[in-house]
Amino acid sequence: MDDLYSICNATFRGCVDSIKGIAVVFYLDREMNKKSRSSRSKSTSNERLNLTGTPSTVRKSGISKEATKREEESMVWKRVLQCSALNGGVFWASIAIFECVILPALKVLLTFMLSNDGFGMNVWSWMQPFLSLIFRMIWVLPLFALSKIVNSLWFQDIADSAFKFRKGRPQLIPSISKLIADTLFSLIVQGLFLVQSMLVSLLPVSYVGTLLCFVHMCLLYSLYSFEYKWFNMGWELHKRLTYIEYNWPYFVGFGMPLAIVTQLPNSYIVSGCVFSILFPLFILSGNEATPLSTTKQYPLKLFSPVVAISNTLFSRTMPVHRAAGATPTHPNTAQPSKMKLK
Repeated sequence: MDDLYSICNATFRGCVDSIKGIAVVFYLDREMNKKSRSSRSKSTSNERLNLTGTPSTVRKSGISKEATKREEESMVWKRVLQCSALNGGVFWASIAIFECVILPALKVLLTFMLSNDGFGMNVWSWMQPFLSLIFRMIWVLPLFALSKIVNSLWFQDIADSAFKFRKGRPQLIPSISKLIADTLFSLIVQGLFLVQSMLVSLLPVSYVGTLLCFVHMCLLYSLYSFEYKWFNMGWELHKRLTYIEYNWPYFVGFGMPLAIVTQLPNSYIVSGCVFSILFPLFILSGNEATPLSTTKQYPLKLFSPVVAISNTLFSRTMPVHRAAGATPTHPNTAQPSKMKLK
């Protein structure tokens, strides 16, 4: 009974922490401005007390530092608004206008002009799919690909600015080769984990496949949200995955709101727009959150199958990374994990 309570408590705590991102973007910006004003006042007083340095040199250096500080501090709110404007105001709005305004208007016009014996409806029956296909090929797909690239850069800016404000300078993985290998390995693991979630959804047992797929998506969205923070802390992939597997109740709850909202639209494109609009808030929530560790360890080894497949792929394509592999340990204990990243 205690175990069930701890699991439910951790899940609820993760869900609450993820929703806090909606408020984080407002008070974090206020704290940044407050810190900026205090730093400017201190720098002004220091300039007045500094009698040995050249006034022009001190003034120029102070202005340049303040300008750089203001640029970094305004990055969070600015990037969040840009993500909303691009994905919601441009991308999603264009799809809605085309499907809800342009297509119905063309249908009414065509049926009015060719209304004899239902000829207009017959023409529209083959014309509407053709117009939709042209619209997706010329506008939706190129803009979708462009938004993915731009969003990835903006997501990184949001995560870096928030991390610098809370924890200071990022502690990246020291080796360039390990950094590249970790990034490539992470992309492969995430892609295979997404495929695994689709496969488990096909289980014939009623509701079991749907539930397992939902748990997969919750953990994947949590990994997305916390990966920026953990990467800046210098955590390698094996440590990130092991931490999620051992504290899965919290991370299931953390990714639950985003998983529910993105499952509501029927269109994959619209679901991607919803994800891109809300995901910056979850990055901020992950940066602010302190995951709740369960008292007893019941790891949910959902990442182990895709890690094994990725190890096989990497061992054949990048043997250098295999030699640099390590046996990860649980972040809270010294107990070795069975997961091996070669």
